[in-house]
Amino acid sequence: MHRLKTRGPQSVKILANQLGMTTMGIRQHLADLEQQNLVTQTRQEKQNRGRPVHHWRLTQQGHQQFPDSHAQITLELIGVIRNNLGENSLHKLIEARSKQVFELYRQKLEQSAHGLEARITTLAQARSDEGYMSEVRLLPDGWLLVENHCPICVAAKSCQQFCRSELTMFQHLLEKQASVERVDHLLAGARRCAYKITPTPTAN
Repeated sequence: MHRLKTRGPQSVKILANQLGMTTMGIRQHLADLEQQNLVTQTRQEKQNRGRPVHHWRLTQQGHQQFPDSHAQITLELIGVIRNNLGENSLHKLIEARSKQVFELYRQKLEQSAHGLEARITTLAQARSDEGYMSEVRLLPDGWLLVENHCPICVAAKSCQQFCRSELTMFQHLLEKQASVERVDHLLAGARRCAYKITPTPTAN
């Protein structure tokens, strides 16, 4: 399930190679998970040669096996603030929280090596520590910061100011060395959030 969460839909053969198991063993595990409604098969994908290949993916219930931090109480608090203090007050509170998180990340990045890649790696680790299952992938023209899980997804669906604040925070943390743009967004239908980080010409 962790592999499907972090890599998206996979074939039995690929899962077997990645996990060092037989295809029969993988099929048995998938069958057990399918009975629990945790995984399901996608449509067949055509190949240039051979038979079409089925891919397996997590169901909504499967995604829910990964924690969403204090989802219910967070939703209730958002509702109370919105109903009693108004939308503007809710945004101010989220902004204040973002400033606190920004300062924490800034300190961690300053303590790491000053190179851009080292700072991105440190940021990804900080996010993983908070449950985002983050990783960094090298691109021909920069890096991709991937968040395979969102521990505040329920709250973000209720108030997308969380998502806007997150992007702004990343941009400010790396603004002297790189530009940051969101290229995948969980709330827009993607299976994850991902940010393309492109170094500026003067970055070192």
